[in-house]
Amino acid sequence: MSSFPAQQEQNEAAEPGVTGIDEGTLAGARDRSARRALVAGLIQEARPKQWIKNVLVLAAPLASGTITHAGTLRPVAIAFIAFCFAASAVYYANDALDVAADRAHPTKCRRPIAAGIVPIRLAWVGVVVLSVVALAVASIDNGATVAVITVYLAMHLAYSLWFKHVLVLDLALVASGFLLRAMVGGVAAGIPLSQWFLLTTGFASLFMVSGKRYSELLLMGDDAAVTRRSLVGYTPSYLRFIWQTMVGLTILTYSLWAFELGATDRGVRWHELSIVPWAFVFLRYAMFVDAGQAGEPEDVVLGDRVIMGIGLTWLILFALGVFVNGH
Repeated sequence: MSSFPAQQEQNEAAEPGVTGIDEGTLAGARDRSARRALVAGLIQEARPKQWIKNVLVLAAPLASGTITHAGTLRPVAIAFIAFCFAASAVYYANDALDVAADRAHPTKCRRPIAAGIVPIRLAWVGVVVLSVVALAVASIDNGATVAVITVYLAMHLAYSLWFKHVLVLDLALVASGFLLRAMVGGVAAGIPLSQWFLLTTGFASLFMVSGKRYSELLLMGDDAAVTRRSLVGYTPSYLRFIWQTMVGLTILTYSLWAFELGATDRGVRWHELSIVPWAFVFLRYAMFVDAGQAGEPEDVVLGDRVIMGIGLTWLILFALGVFVNGH
C-alpha cells in the first residue's frame, strides 16, 4: 500500500510528457493535412477540368487538314499547354477579386479561394507565376503565339479588374477568349484562317457566353446581382434575344463555310452533310440554355450523351470532308 502514492506520483510526472508527444503529433498531422489541402486547393483553383475549352486550338489545324502533320502537332501542343497556364492565371485573378460574391453563390462558395483554403495573397502570386509560365511556354513556338497569349491575358485580366460589370462588353470579352483559343492553333502552326471559320467561332462563343449568363440569371433570380453585379442590368428577354440570335448566326455561317468547302469536294459532299449534326448539337444545347441549366457549359457538354453522340457524328463527317476529299 505504501508504494501506491509513489507509483501515482510517477504516473502524474509521466503524463505531461506523454501529453506533449501526443499534442506534437497531432499538430504535425494537422500541418500535413493543411499543406495537402492547400496543394489540392491550388490545383482545384487552376480548374484543370475547364482546360477542355483549350481543345479549340485544334480547330484550325483540323479544318486545314494539317492536324496529323509532324510540323503542326508540336506547335499546336505547345500552344495548348500555354493556354492552359494562361487560363488558370485568369481563373486565379477572377476568383481573388470575386471572393465576396462567390461566398454568396450556392456552388461558387466551394471554390478554394472563397472557402478560405487558398489565401488571396497567395492567389495573386499564382496569377504572376502562371502568366509568366504561359508566356515562356508560348515563346517556344513563335512571337505570334506569344502575342495571342499576351492579348488573352491582358484582355481577361482587364475584364476581371474593370470590365466585367460593363454590360455587353463583358459578354464580348469573355467570348473573345474562345475566339483567341481557336485562332492560336492556326497562328502557332502558320495556317491561314478562313473568314467563315472566324465568324462561326465568334458567334458560337457569344452564344455560349450569353447562354451561361441567361442560365445564371434564371438560377439566382433576385439574388443574381449579389453573385454577378452585371446581371442586374440584364433581363431574361434580352439575354434570350442574344443567345437565340447567336445560335442562328452560328448555324448560318457554318453552313456557308461548309458549302464553300464542299464546292470542291469530290464524290460525297461530307462538309455539307456535316451541317445537319452541327445544327442539332446547337439546338440540343439550346434546350439546356432555355431551361436555365447551362451555367457550366462543360458540364452540359460532357454530361449529355446525346450532345456527345451528335458531336462525334459531326466530327466524323467533317474529318471525312477534310481528309477524304483532300482539304
